[in-house]
Amino acid sequence: MPLHHAVLALLTRRPNHGYELKARFEEAVGPQWGGLNIGHLYQILERLVRDGYVSRSQVTQTDRPDKNLYTLTEAGEAELRSWATTAWVRVGGFRDELFLKLLGAVALGPQALTTLIDSQRQTYLSELAGLAQQRRAHADEPLVAVLIDAAIAHTKADLGLLDSAAQHLGPLATAQSAQAPEGSHAQVQGDTDEAGGHGGMRGDRTESA
Repeated sequence: MPLHHAVLALLTRRPNHGYELKARFEEAVGPQWGGLNIGHLYQILERLVRDGYVSRSQVTQTDRPDKNLYTLTEAGEAELRSWATTAWVRVGGFRDELFLKLLGAVALGPQALTTLIDSQRQTYLSELAGLAQQRRAHADEPLVAVLIDAAIAHTKADLGLLDSAAQHLGPLATAQSAQAPEGSHAQVQGDTDEAGGHGGMRGDRTESA
């Protein structure tokens, strides 16, 4: 429950009401994480109160409706310490829609694979440009800067994956096209690629004299 623990972390400094916590969360993690839905936040707070990690008190206001103030308990601090000092283990695998797109492109033949890789490369380069701007804008916010650095590193790794896909999947796409049923779109595309004098991948193209 990472969001639950993030709320506990925010409450270590001082008690807060719901909207203060929402603003502090979004300020702390920056644009890379995205906004926190206030309804979801109140569900989290209700769960934390029920578990004894947070206490709730009502603050009376003369000119506004009364508000709930949430305070970290000793049990909540112990839970936060246990969670925050334990290594994170990836449990969801490395699922990414790109791998499914590569599966589809390989099945369609070399031209489809080249189109996907080229368009995906441009998307990643645009993302890197945007991340670089965000990094400069948040240079004075250490936690946000680290999160953006992680996004930059991840995107650069994704670019490297495209090079690997071009190298290893190009021949597979050509073979798939050659094995396609006669008259199918994949075979027609493969025949067109061969007639054009290239294997569909950037690295296989040769200059004509």
